[in-house]
Amino acid sequence: MLAEIITIGDEILIGQIIDTNSAFIAQELNQIGVSVYQITSVQDERSHILKAFEEAESRADVIIITGGLGPTKDDITKLTLCEYFGDTLVERKEVLTHVEELFKKYISTPISDMNRRQALVPSKAIVLKNASGTAPGMWIKRNNKVFVSLPGVPFEMKGLIQNEVIPRIVKEFHRPFILHRTLITYGVGESAIAEKIEDWENALPLFIKLAYLPNLGKVRLRLTAKGTDKVGIANAVEEEIQKLYGIIGDIIFGEDQNGALEEIVGKILTKKQCTVATAESCTGGAIAERITSVPGASAYFKGSVVCYATEVKIKLLNVSEEVIKTHSVVSAPVAEAMASNVKELLGTDFAIATTGNAGPTKGDSDADVGTVFIAIASPSGVYVEKFMMGNHRERIIQKTVNKAFELLQKEILKF
Repeated sequence: MLAEIITIGDEILIGQIIDTNSAFIAQELNQIGVSVYQITSVQDERSHILKAFEEAESRADVIIITGGLGPTKDDITKLTLCEYFGDTLVERKEVLTHVEELFKKYISTPISDMNRRQALVPSKAIVLKNASGTAPGMWIKRNNKVFVSLPGVPFEMKGLIQNEVIPRIVKEFHRPFILHRTLITYGVGESAIAEKIEDWENALPLFIKLAYLPNLGKVRLRLTAKGTDKVGIANAVEEEIQKLYGIIGDIIFGEDQNGALEEIVGKILTKKQCTVATAESCTGGAIAERITSVPGASAYFKGSVVCYATEVKIKLLNVSEEVIKTHSVVSAPVAEAMASNVKELLGTDFAIATTGNAGPTKGDSDADVGTVFIAIASPSGVYVEKFMMGNHRERIIQKTVNKAFELLQKEILKF
């Protein structure tokens, strides 16, 4: 079963906003066995929209449209749907009542005739209730093909997809079973992994596909299987994953469904009832930001010292000025001192420290751009490792953050 997603709005095409809606919709559809054939973004222009509708209908069973449903004149999706289906707009009392109630309860400005126009929908459409906004969703079926029109506001769209659209698709369409399992590996490049698992990959059953998804120091290995036998597919994929663990288990740090690496590390810290702190120079607080993005991080994260300047390392973290003069601010001894001292300062079981040169200039150190030292302090001592992270500032920082979590996890699992 195939779907297409059409996003409507000039703001997407000029780069004013990023289309996150399509990614969310595609993920939700995939979970129920619907494959997305194509994603298209079009202008707020009648002929462009009509052409996109016609092409999508020729290929897909379900066409999901987002955007262009506001009350202003530039939002033309409803009118264009009427033209495409030979339909007219009619006022739906239940929608009008909903809009009036929203204004009365949440909006300080008086409701206008323009706002009341939100209650106008194509007569052939089934109204999908938008609990979070004034623009209703619409479901139009013709010749066993379904068009679904949703507002472009992300939180409104998400509510409609989860509460209205997905349940209807599940009820009305027979779908295959699609299973994805994605393993996260750290520390080894894509080509090196491919060489190690070449024989395993060549022996995969035909209904299981492997994809490599490399990104900033990590490679995700996604196995995808599709068919009608849900139990058989799940068992077959699990068998192949266990084979993979036997080949490269030392670099596998979990699965996507287990969460990001910071979530996995957080779960381990919670289970072991341990705490962590960070002392960050070149990463500028990015590690702490990732840690605190996880709900419940306060149970194991004590805090961070962002010691970007050399004098802050000396004054706040008590890093020896002599050590800095002797070894440079970007060095293993400085990283070791940072990790050890922040662990003692904040009274934690573990600590991460980073010092490096992310560029574009050398700053207070003569170290080459891309040189990074990461230290992990644990109950048994401090471990430091040197890395060359390339020459692109953003990539250096993100690769350092990922590597820091990788090293921290390895150290925690020793205890």
